[in-house]
Amino acid sequence: MLRDIKVLIVGGGIAGMAAAIALRNGGIAVDLCERDPQWKVYGAGITITGPTLRAMGRLGILDDVLEEGYAADGIDICSAQGKHLFTVDTKNDALGGIPSAGGVLRPVLHRIMQRRLQTLGVSPILGVGVEDIEAGASKSRVRFENGSVAEYDLIVGADGIYSDTRTRLFPQTPAPRYAGQLCWRLMTDRHPSIERRTFFLGGLAKVGLNPVSKDQMYMFYLEAQPVPLRREEAGQHLVLHELMEGYGGVLAEVRDGLSATSNIICRPLETVFVDGAWSNGNVVLIGDAAHATTPQLASGAGMGIEDGIVLAQEVFKAGDIPAALQSFMDRRYGRCKLVVDSSLEISRLERERAAPEAQTAVVEKALVHLNQEF
Repeated sequence: MLRDIKVLIVGGGIAGMAAAIALRNGGIAVDLCERDPQWKVYGAGITITGPTLRAMGRLGILDDVLEEGYAADGIDICSAQGKHLFTVDTKNDALGGIPSAGGVLRPVLHRIMQRRLQTLGVSPILGVGVEDIEAGASKSRVRFENGSVAEYDLIVGADGIYSDTRTRLFPQTPAPRYAGQLCWRLMTDRHPSIERRTFFLGGLAKVGLNPVSKDQMYMFYLEAQPVPLRREEAGQHLVLHELMEGYGGVLAEVRDGLSATSNIICRPLETVFVDGAWSNGNVVLIGDAAHATTPQLASGAGMGIEDGIVLAQEVFKAGDIPAALQSFMDRRYGRCKLVVDSSLEISRLERERAAPEAQTAVVEKALVHLNQEF
């Protein structure tokens, strides 16, 4: 069992914090460095699946997420005009009674995880990135941007889709690629009729509404574009208003409420998958650094959290770091590849405006696997 080791986690996002929490829960010394001195959180609301809620329970943060976020079973499927078509049953006995879906504001989730880190005595090194890593079989030497140098038994690259760790030590991996859609996200007051994830299919684009608290919800709109356009923030509400023309029901009300003060984020969807070993010596990639997915299965954050938990489990069980990293890879590769591949398949069906039943079939098939223990 590996206990008397020192671990560096590069990146203070969801995956990095999950790994830090899971390792500290087992008594392992952890340094977590985050380049942003303010540790700012960007983004709007995120959808949470049942498997992700289960993983949050393993970290000891589930109660807080349920209290400060929102949870409900099922996915309502509606037409573009707002007519209810059918409901996807997302309940599964494998979840052990945990809700099968939910949502939370990304800043709220970060605060919950930060509080958990503080409880465990982890004080992040803020405003300092990694300048260089000399990867070794047993120990790696790290030079930080502030000039300090340290050695670690294990280094965890959790620095996101544009990971510098991946660029340095896994140069064979292609750069992130555009997935053919822009994702619009709008934060707004929760409409009383929206009680769970609700998808509107059959229009020009897939649109969804998801509660993230008792009073708030977010809307996503997946705009098909052959190239990754960058929308000017000042006029985003006008563009989104035009894109939503023809949608009815609740979406028509949301469209009518758009203004220059609306909380809108528009980003190109990108993906990357390290199709090979995720470790180099005693350096390992987790989360978006290894397998950034598009959001169709709402599992990007979940896969990052699971990565942190499984990595800690294998470190606790193994006799050495190489064995731990091999076992970690054996458990994570197929599951994360399923998420990336299935999400891209759903994206393709959305862009081709396939029948709602064809799109939800891919979701249901993937959830059968994801509901099982990781």
